[in-house]
Amino acid sequence: MSITYNLDSPVLWVLVLIQVSLGCFDIFYHHEFTERLPWRDTAKTELRLHAARNLFYAALFGMFAWWQPHGVFAMIAALIIIAEVFITLWDFVEEDKTRALPASERLTHTLLALNYGAIMVFVLPTLWHLSQQASQMMPASYGLYLVGNIILSISSLGCFLFALRDYAMSRRGISLYRQPASPLAKKLAHRHRIVITGGTGFVGSRLIEALTGAGHAVIVLTRSTQKAASLNPPFTIVTDLSQIPGHLPIDAIINLAGAPVAEKRWSPAYRKTIINSRLGVTWQVEKLISRLDHKPELLIGASAIGFYGLRGDEILHETDQGKPAFSHDVTEGIEMANEVAAGSHCRLVNMRIGIVLGYESGVLGKLLPIFDWALGGRTGSGQQWMSWIERDDLVRMIIHTIATPSITGVINAVAPDPVRNQEFARLFGKTLKRPAFLPLPSFVVNLLFGQMGRELLLSGQRVSCEKISQAGFHFEYPQLVDALVYAVGKGQKTGEKIKVTNHDAAPQKLAINPKYANIEPHI
Repeated sequence: MSITYNLDSPVLWVLVLIQVSLGCFDIFYHHEFTERLPWRDTAKTELRLHAARNLFYAALFGMFAWWQPHGVFAMIAALIIIAEVFITLWDFVEEDKTRALPASERLTHTLLALNYGAIMVFVLPTLWHLSQQASQMMPASYGLYLVGNIILSISSLGCFLFALRDYAMSRRGISLYRQPASPLAKKLAHRHRIVITGGTGFVGSRLIEALTGAGHAVIVLTRSTQKAASLNPPFTIVTDLSQIPGHLPIDAIINLAGAPVAEKRWSPAYRKTIINSRLGVTWQVEKLISRLDHKPELLIGASAIGFYGLRGDEILHETDQGKPAFSHDVTEGIEMANEVAAGSHCRLVNMRIGIVLGYESGVLGKLLPIFDWALGGRTGSGQQWMSWIERDDLVRMIIHTIATPSITGVINAVAPDPVRNQEFARLFGKTLKRPAFLPLPSFVVNLLFGQMGRELLLSGQRVSCEKISQAGFHFEYPQLVDALVYAVGKGQKTGEKIKVTNHDAAPQKLAINPKYANIEPHI
């Protein structure tokens, strides 16, 4: 039986189109928008592997778009195809070392690998046959009006451009490292023992890094030891607050636990998750405080500026009452639960936190890929207020609250420079050196997000930070333009590159709180 060596097989073309489609989906949906690889400081090697693989694809698509290789050129093409396999295997190893892949990305990678294997079955025997002929590049045409040639040419150009982008983004990763966190906790003179719930989250992880780096003892409540493994040691993990012995002296409890409010549409089931994830942990905190021999001096509860409801242009202070809204109901409930937990045992501070800025996660993390691709702009009318705070400033504010006994009650954790959404979009685009003129219409927000979109995206609060400022707190990033420059990892207020954090540095040695000088606790 004779074998036909042909690169124009309809089956091969279907496989190539599947490979191109899956590759585009993987790049845009996973790498750029959900996993945000260009904004991960741990993705440097992975991005460079992607750049190399895209260059291989660009070379192959570009070669086969208009030419059929013979002789040594066919051998080169075969070697590139085989080398791509080794790059992909290396990439698999690197991915598992630096991040937890979502199920959809693992499935996509599996399909890409299987489909690529099928393509190799078609192409490699043909290239082996062509390699036995005289070395030359023969013109090739595929389909009516050269449609196939054009598709391969466009694919080659796209792969080449993404190779350049991935390599450039891997170099940018150098500047995404944060300043060492330990100076954020310098206001605490004595060694404190602090319990933190929600410590694996966006704010909690940085707070733990600051406290452990400064020599404080941290106990982290988490249900996910896998997530806790990424935190900066040393710290103690508990999966239930009942695991903390009653004789252990605790200086403060910081209750940050709770499912993200702006994560997705507020279905009835997710509303219950939002509420129960907060109240359940707060009830544990209440039980812990009641049985501790040495009551903590302070309980800090994470609330939100959504407490005030939808208030337009009003300037809001801690004494202002809230208006009906789901975000108000949630925050009012958690503040009341914190009051019950603290009782008469300890000082209570409910922090009504604004939009927390940082490239790693939160609102800014979701907006980064959109604005980075010049697809950003105002949301709705753009006239709604955005009261924000840079993440390191929030950590410093928490530390300041622990160290300042006069701070009690409700605190607005926002910077002194609230802006309208349209101005936020303009400054964010300017920070990234991207245009920001594509609006997100109100009807699209309503369609996609429902009440969550109406309360959190199309409305906002203009919140004052006067109380915390009068309590002696000074913002490192009081202006949005400086906060954005630092938050996206481009530098401090002067724009210089951010120094690399030394996670291996030994924590500072602090004097034990004299209050517990004669106590030798163990946990």
